[in-house]
Order: sequence, then structure tokens, then C-alpha cells
Amino acid sequence: MRYTWLGHSGIRLEIGGEVLLIDPWLEGNPVFPEDKRAEALEGATAILVTHGHGDHTGGVPELAKELGLTVHGIYDLMGHWEEAHGIEVVGFNKGGTVRIGDVAVTMVNAVHSSSFAGEDGPRYAGAEAGFMIEGEGRTIYVSGDTDVMADMGVLQELHAPEIGILCAGGHFTMDMTRAAFAASKLFRFQTVIPVHYKTFPLLEQSAQPLKDALPGVRVLDPGVMEPVEL
Repeated sequence: MRYTWLGHSGIRLEIGGEVLLIDPWLEGNPVFPEDKRAEALEGATAILVTHGHGDHTGGVPELAKELGLTVHGIYDLMGHWEEAHGIEVVGFNKGGTVRIGDVAVTMVNAVHSSSFAGEDGPRYAGAEAGFMIEGEGRTIYVSGDTDVMADMGVLQELHAPEIGILCAGGHFTMDMTRAAFAASKLFRFQTVIPVHYKTFPLLEQSAQPLKDALPGVRVLDPGVMEPVEL
């Protein structure tokens, strides 16, 4: 099982024989190295999106068409993309589970917002979400954009994820302190990986507060396009 950060909230996750691209915002992402594009996309088998904001979905329909991949995400946004872009989609909703080969992906709650730019202003993009991804006998929680929420305690009881990939940049989502609270009080992770930070000056620039707050937990802080084994 291998994790590669694509910058911001973009993730390349190799699990159960699949290569999942999660929120793969590449074009326009200021921290993604363009010369690594082919490496980031090599062998990709499916795309997952957590919500409609452009820093998660920018260029995704075009990428799906280029690579011939199916995009999985909230029903409302997927229906729009299928009609507007003619791409293959799987639309589902919170509590629903889809299978991608031998990998099971359950959509779970998040607390944020979801829209995309339209000619007359923001357009509805369905609801924000996270994912529980199960494969190789392990479970990974991808929080998507969210604040701490009581639902996390329920998700721990239902899914018992060993690995948490948590938004932690602050301003738009949890910051490092709040992500640490979620990890220590509501989940029982063995490994935590922060995302949605360092991209812009407005966001937190260091994962050190998360590391300091989670003694005994493996907190990974890889650079962009530096793969790590999970």
C-alpha cells in the first residue's frame, strides 16, 4: 500500500491492485511539479472526488476523459459532469459503498460546503463528503474538507480506520490543532497524514503542531511526489 501526495488535497493511493486518484487538482496547483505529471498519473484506475470546489476538482473531467477513467463522487455533481462532459461516472451518496476492483469505498459525512463556479455565480454541487477506503485488510479515512464533528466518533466505531488522511490547513478546514483533537479524541489511528496545507500563505505551513500533539502516532509529512509505504 503506497501513498503519494500530489499537493494540496490531491492523493495518489495504491491499494488492493488499484491506483486511486483522490481530488487530483493538478493544473493550476501551485505546489504540483508539472514535470511529475506522467509519474503521478501512471497506472491510474479510478478517480474519487470529495466535493465540488475548484481546488479539488479543477481539471478533473478533462483528466478523466484523457485517461479514460471513471469518476466516483456525490450523485449530484456526477450527474452534472456526465451530462456536461460526457465522462463515465459513478454517483453515490453518504452511507453508500461502491467497489473498485477489490477495494471498497464508503462515502461518509463531512462538514464544509460544495459548489463550483458558474456563469451567474456559484452553482450547487451536491454535498461535501469524505471516504472510508478498505483494501488489503486495512481501512483508510480520507476526511475531505471538514471541521471536527461528532460524527467522527461514529465513523470510528463503524469502520475503525488505522490510517487518517486529514485536512489540517485551517481557515477553510480544521487546522493542525483541531485535526489532532479529532485524531486523539474521536479516532484511534496508527498513522496520520495531513493534507490541505502549505499550498497558499493563508494556510498552515508546518505539520509540527500535529506531530507534537500526537505522541505515539506515526505522523507522516512527505513532500509532494515523495511516495511512502503505509
